[in-house]
Amino acid sequence: MIPVTSLAGKTVAVFGLGGSGLASCQALRAGGAEVIACDDNLDRMVEASQAGFITADLRTMDWRPFAALILTPGVPLTHPAPHWSVLKAREAGVEVIGDVELFCRERHRHAPDAPFVAITGTNGKSTTTALIAHLMREAGYDTQLGGNIGTAILSLEPPAKGRVHVIEMSSYQIDLTPSLDPTVGIMLNVTEDHIDRHGTIELYAAVKERLVAGVAPHGRAIIGVDDGFGRDMADRLQRAGQPVQRVSVQGPLADGIIVEHETLIEVSGGARHEIARIGGIGSLRGLHNAQNAACAAAAALALGVSREAVQKGLRSFPGLAHRMEQVGRQGGTLFVNDSKGTNADAAAKALSSFGDIFWIAGGKPKTGGIVSLAEFFPRIRKAYLIGDAAQEFAATLEGRVPYEISGTLDQAVPSAARDAAASGLAEPVVLLSPACASFDQFRNFEIRGARFRELVTALPGVTPV
Repeated sequence: MIPVTSLAGKTVAVFGLGGSGLASCQALRAGGAEVIACDDNLDRMVEASQAGFITADLRTMDWRPFAALILTPGVPLTHPAPHWSVLKAREAGVEVIGDVELFCRERHRHAPDAPFVAITGTNGKSTTTALIAHLMREAGYDTQLGGNIGTAILSLEPPAKGRVHVIEMSSYQIDLTPSLDPTVGIMLNVTEDHIDRHGTIELYAAVKERLVAGVAPHGRAIIGVDDGFGRDMADRLQRAGQPVQRVSVQGPLADGIIVEHETLIEVSGGARHEIARIGGIGSLRGLHNAQNAACAAAAALALGVSREAVQKGLRSFPGLAHRMEQVGRQGGTLFVNDSKGTNADAAAKALSSFGDIFWIAGGKPKTGGIVSLAEFFPRIRKAYLIGDAAQEFAATLEGRVPYEISGTLDQAVPSAARDAAASGLAEPVVLLSPACASFDQFRNFEIRGARFRELVTALPGVTPV
């Protein structure tokens, strides 16, 4: 735990009592603050009370004694409208911040030179975050991994000399971190997402830019420049005198890191230097993972890791659970769990990485469905449609891709396995990449992915990967 000493002796409101909210309460109390906890969910209020925290309805309280409102990232700050707790705080002149801001303040107070890597982007940030942590650990560094990837940042060990914090950050978290200043800041890409929480894609991209704009002068901003937003960010920061390293997997760069023939290459002043080779690494298959690997390698090199150690770490990376995770083989059939592919753009990354796909898709649909995935339809031998989106997806696939309405994952997995085995194809792939949220049949994508693994490993003749 990281005790929050910057608010010692003060009264602090905490709204949102999920995992990160409760961790904030505990860290604030450990640092000497008095905490008043609140949530719109009464069950969470009870849980916080049982953990020994004062709970109250903040709508009825005098806000003048509060030094800050610690807001959970899932609560709207600006769009579609500020949450009532945000409005109350603004009326009283109380600052609204998040748990990563508390971390930043503790780092400034106690270990300002401790390495801090922050990663954002619409897609790929979890894989990149996990890969950076893996590279640092394999190189012998004391490494803490957390943030949006699943472990609340204040639950980690405190900043200290030589200890590296590798933190995934969503746009919601960046919005709540005004003093964000990582040693290494990474912005992977920007595509349309979370517009309901930011208003426009331009505002969404502007929030992402704050992460790399805040990099300390002695640090490094690493920016994926294969989309217009990333290119514009890199140009603006460079004009402002910020240290910028561009990364591209789609074309040449005068300076930066590129990917050619499954090789990461650093280009600087006309010279080219090989960093590492990623060909044949199953956990880094696909162009999107080449970008993840390039950004992760750039971060590790910036923190002093040798190229030899980067290469070794890339080869031993097991991959991220539920993201293009190789689960098992049955004869020549490979089973891949991409349950984290919860929208069409994310599913495109998986579909682009394989041929001869027996595709399991569906769940709680998102705007636009799978129309944007049409370019990958020739790779799909058959689709197995599940959940609320089944009929909508069937209409899109009609006449273009063979499909069946499986209804549930339990029905889809054995059907896909049977058809893949009977196909006569050399390397068929049964791919769960739903392009949908899980909430119609599963509480979250992790549970959906775990069920896929259970179903696959129960099939006869399957060898776990």
